[in-house]
Amino acid sequence: MYKTVSETAKDISMPEEMVLRYIYEGRIKAVHDGEQFLINSAQFDTYHEQLKRLKEEMEYWQNTPIPEDLDVKDED
Repeated sequence: MYKTVSETAKDISMPEEMVLRYIYEGRIKAVHDGEQFLINSAQFDTYHEQLKRLKEEMEYWQNTPIPEDLDVKDED
């Protein structure tokens, strides 16, 4: 599915100017139809999968309790 620069910027939470700069640099692949750039949204599938996995890992890490240190000695 092809999207405009503004739609793509909303999807990947990035300013439109940066999306345009990435298009000009070749980091984002796009076609120009004479009036505007169109971007195939399928190229961001991996990005969204990695972002989802990273959020899940961060949530797991934040909810994991800190284990007690085995080297701690009770000095009573």
